[in-house]
Amino acid sequence: MEDQKNGLEISRLGLGCGRMSNATGAADRKDSIATIHAALDAGISFINTADFYSSGHNEMLIGEALKGYRREQAYISVKFGGLLAPNGSMYGLDVRPLTVKNYLTYTLKRLNLDYIDLYQPARIDLGIPVEETIGAISDMVKAGYVRHIGLTQVGAETIRKAQAVHPIALVESEYSLFNRKIEKDILPTTRELGIGVVAFGALAHGLLGGNWSKDKVDVNNARIPLYFKENIDHNLSLVEALREIAVEKQITVSQLALAWMLSKGEDIMPLVGARRVTQLQESMKSLEVKLSDHDIKSIEEAIPEHAIAGGSFPELHFKNGVIAH
Repeated sequence: MEDQKNGLEISRLGLGCGRMSNATGAADRKDSIATIHAALDAGISFINTADFYSSGHNEMLIGEALKGYRREQAYISVKFGGLLAPNGSMYGLDVRPLTVKNYLTYTLKRLNLDYIDLYQPARIDLGIPVEETIGAISDMVKAGYVRHIGLTQVGAETIRKAQAVHPIALVESEYSLFNRKIEKDILPTTRELGIGVVAFGALAHGLLGGNWSKDKVDVNNARIPLYFKENIDHNLSLVEALREIAVEKQITVSQLALAWMLSKGEDIMPLVGARRVTQLQESMKSLEVKLSDHDIKSIEEAIPEHAIAGGSFPELHFKNGVIAH
């Protein structure tokens, strides 16, 4: 399960913890902590969060879960800079060099850690040169509070600019059978520079979970065009075509989707957004699935890019701290 990326030894799957905390407190705290424990015990070391996930609640949850574990058992990835309104919506971004140290200080306190393994801006601000933000984080690397620097949802040019200031360890991007945009520019760039990719949205925000129906309502997906009323029936038909392959292999749709991504290269690590141990265990079985070239071709023909209806996660762009339209 281990892989070397840019000199890093991290797990082939990562645990995305954002859904464990939300503004309504609906996630079960006990199950969430048990899931983090199960991941660490199984060797899934990469724990992904952000300081703005439920306004710090997620970091405190992870901090509680880490008690009793050796520090080196967990590779903690934190995004910073998202500005939240009281209703939980993101209204802006703060990645000014002046504020990096402040955000990091609060994160270390909530997690009860001495350093963060991977620290990265939640997005970039078009009004602030990325070199300045990365430079401020590199100061924290020199001070010993950060081990590695990452980027989130950025283009190839931004990756190159950031890399020129300080080595970038990992780039977090959306990647799934329903969104393969990074294959065009991002992956070639990261591979040229020796940077690993953390893939979020690996199950297309639940669409590839295998349990979705058009009658299911999830407010978290309301902004995702894949789920719009005019698109969902068609996209579900694509999932059913994928299910036929999964049934033939005696695995679930989600396991097949994760196995497909794992087959794309050892420099790609899918994030699993499990909130229960059983969900995590199901995802981990994808590590045992072996796909032939014929299998991969059949999977991609089941969900051809040109046939996907609607886009995936909305791409937000910020300039001078506010959403740029």
